[in-house]
Amino acid sequence: MDIEILVAYAPAARQVCEIPLRLPAGSTVAQALQASGLAGRYPELDLLHAPVGVWGRKATREQVLRAQDRVEVYRPLRIDPKVARRERFAKQGAGRAGLFAQKRAGAKSGY
Repeated sequence: MDIEILVAYAPAARQVCEIPLRLPAGSTVAQALQASGLAGRYPELDLLHAPVGVWGRKATREQVLRAQDRVEVYRPLRIDPKVARRERFAKQGAGRAGLFAQKRAGAKSGY
């Protein structure tokens, strides 16, 4: 009996490569990655060390797949999310955003 799964990889922002596969029941994440052919399509992708997940949850390569699972291959972050948020906040200006947009005359900073 075969199961249908989907292997997904996003090589860049707003680009998603989805590969539907039909594998034998009891197949693992590693077998799905090998059958997907992602290594041939994206030579820069290191499938042995790239973090993977199933439906957004971290998974090991030995995890057994079930029907309709979505195996996701994650690329490394280019910038730390906290740093990116700090930079966006600085770019839009601390005095014009959020709680600090309007302050009463004579009030302390942040009130």
